[in-house]
Parts: sequence; C-alpha cells; structure tokens
Amino acid sequence: MLASKVTEKYQATIPTEVRSFLHLNKGDRIRFKIEEGKVTVQKLPYTDHEYLDSLSRTLPEWLSQEDEEAYSDL
Repeated sequence: MLASKVTEKYQATIPTEVRSFLHLNKGDRIRFKIEEGKVTVQKLPYTDHEYLDSLSRTLPEWLSQEDEEAYSDL
C-alpha cells in the first residue's frame, strides 16, 4: 500500500509509483472521483486552460448560472 502525509495546508505528495503509473509531470492536472466509498485519482488530458479562460471572457452570453451548472463537468 502506498501512503502520503497531509500537511497543514491539506497538501500531500503523490508517491513516485503513482506518478510513474499516471505518467504525471509538473503542471499536469488530476481529478479526484468519489464513488461507493472510494476515491480514485485520474490524470486529466492536457488542455490549454489559459487559452480557454481568455476565450471564455469573450463569450459573455455564457456567463449565466444555468450555463455554469450545465457545463461544470466539462
């Protein structure tokens, strides 16, 4: 079993074996999924978030709470 200690800021180091298995690099994004009493960690595919954030500011018609709820899992 692999383990890590949680810091005061609720951060934890991802063990080397897990980083290798997921092919993680600095700056990669990961997702936590909770279901049936278990938490899984997945590497998210690369997305240029800086570009998408700048693009989203040019689309004010998509800034409603309804849109946020409808597209929050993308």
